[in-house]
Amino acid sequence: MKRVIVLGANGQLGKTIKDFEKFEAIKFSFFSRNEIDITDINSLTKNFKDADFDFCINCAAYTNVEAAERNVAEAFLINAEGVKNIAEVCNSYKVKLIHISTDYVFDGKKGKPYTTTDHTNPINQYGKSKLQGELYIQEKLKEHYIIRASWLYSLHGKNFLKTIISKIESEATLNITTEEEGTPTSCIDLVTFILYIIKVGNLPYGIYNFSAKGSTTWYGFAKEIAKNYKLGNSDKILPTDKYKTQAKRPKFSVLNLNKTEEFYKELRTWEESVGVVVKGYKISRS
Repeated sequence: MKRVIVLGANGQLGKTIKDFEKFEAIKFSFFSRNEIDITDINSLTKNFKDADFDFCINCAAYTNVEAAERNVAEAFLINAEGVKNIAEVCNSYKVKLIHISTDYVFDGKKGKPYTTTDHTNPINQYGKSKLQGELYIQEKLKEHYIIRASWLYSLHGKNFLKTIISKIESEATLNITTEEEGTPTSCIDLVTFILYIIKVGNLPYGIYNFSAKGSTTWYGFAKEIAKNYKLGNSDKILPTDKYKTQAKRPKFSVLNLNKTEEFYKELRTWEESVGVVVKGYKISRS
């Protein structure tokens, strides 16, 4: 029985892990931000020292890309300094760390899928804070898995898929950007990969890219959601190249999955995964 602590348990990824709580051979301990503050190393130490964890899954993060432009210090406190604390405590107590990072560590100028060894150059404060967290982990802890994931969505919390469904239900007209290309990734798929890492137990440490297969724009993602939801008029979802945001976004942040696929063969296309999650949403509402 492997003992696993999950930090940031009230976010969409943490809640998705809870959906897998009865996964065989793993005993989970879930902690929200109110229960463990990763920016306080004493809070972490108190909960690690007598628990004998095998793995730590860090889902705790400052994820509001727009707000990070205004609240730079807070974004770095959580995504960088807090992550450094986690790495130090994991090192002290011999706990393997699985940390979730982002495709936004890249600037989007490459024009083809990014590998795990490509040069990083984040263009917004969120990406910069997440990259600093990665660097701290690599400096402080050998036994780590940094998973760069893209465009996460789920049945939980606030995310693009649930927002689009809500707008479809209200029959609102939506203008969705075509300016960014990436890969929508289901938290269900990501959690399945995380559990694979824990179950196998001997994947080489380091950075892994994780997403569904293929790529699209936010407009294409929205149209696929509407197609699967079958409610309202998808003709009300309109493309635009004039959507303004405070934070700069990489125009192309598709991830190269070759390294991940050397070990893990269960990747779905992004269209398949959208269908699975929308079906789950409809069941949950019935």
